[in-house]
Amino acid sequence: MQTLASAKKDFYSFTVKDWQGNDVSLEQYRGKVSLVVNVASECGFTDSHYEGLVGLQQKLNTGRNVFQVLAFPSNQFGNQEPQ
Repeated sequence: MQTLASAKKDFYSFTVKDWQGNDVSLEQYRGKVSLVVNVASECGFTDSHYEGLVGLQQKLNTGRNVFQVLAFPSNQFGNQEPQ
């Protein structure tokens, strides 16, 4: 019998699309620290933002693979993410 408590979804119960349209279960990130960010690929700062996020992930992982940056496209920044 499913109770209200067991029916609740957490972050890791969702499946999202990657940049190629493939399904990705967030369950694979359970037990890791995840930073979720909105990105806009046609923003003038995109390259420096991506560089900073990759650098942060590399610095905080230091070979342990416990920190992940999960970037999701968002068109809320002046139409800078093509649909």
